[in-house]
Amino acid sequence: MNRRRADERSTEEWIDEGSVRDAALAATGRATTPAAKREVRPLDQEISDELVGVLGDQRGKRLSERLAQASEALDRERFDEARRLASAIAKEAPAVAAVQEVLGLANYRLGRYKQAVAALQQAQELHENPELLPVIADGYRAMRRWQAVERVWEQIKAASPSQEVMAEGRIVWANSFADRGDLSAAIQAMTDGVKTPKRVRPHHLRQWYVLGDLHDRLGDTIGARRYFATIADHDHEFVDVMHRLRALGR
Repeated sequence: MNRRRADERSTEEWIDEGSVRDAALAATGRATTPAAKREVRPLDQEISDELVGVLGDQRGKRLSERLAQASEALDRERFDEARRLASAIAKEAPAVAAVQEVLGLANYRLGRYKQAVAALQQAQELHENPELLPVIADGYRAMRRWQAVERVWEQIKAASPSQEVMAEGRIVWANSFADRGDLSAAIQAMTDGVKTPKRVRPHHLRQWYVLGDLHDRLGDTIGARRYFATIADHDHEFVDVMHRLRALGR
């Protein structure tokens, strides 16, 4: 586990039951499948040094190995194993951000949103990482804590993160309106942040997919077709976009 890889995983590997995002993320090809046993990648040296500093040389090195195993389990979608390992480490090293991050992401993927948010918020306090904010916001959304979603969305904007993080945060924020039945507000929230890019990236496709789905749910078939067709022009295998277009009469 290294800090950069953990940051990338934070925004790109979350699930969202009941919305379109998990399908969209699945289309990026990041989901892992069972494979032959492979060597566990070591922790970033900075994280290992932090654990050694907290626990001493022998115990710190031992828990560094276990945290690497927890991170690997998370990458390979063995979420119960990742949570079990990280939870045990957190009892001895609760002030190490990477430990709380793995614990929070494992809980998130298991649908344990209250525990996920608690761990990820603690990780944020220990080591600010804008990449975690959309996950935290979505945890609050799953608990239907709308004011908290708004608060974290404001934090995301204030952090001036990457376009990918902004896109994921906006998807969560917009879907919080859709969850309350206000599809028009959800569409407006998404539309305000969507511009025609010079180079289309995966997060653009996800945003367009959300917009297409929202327009479809609102009964605006023309608008829905427009967004799904734009996606198909760039990647006709993205999620179920061709099926959606056929269902809309194209």
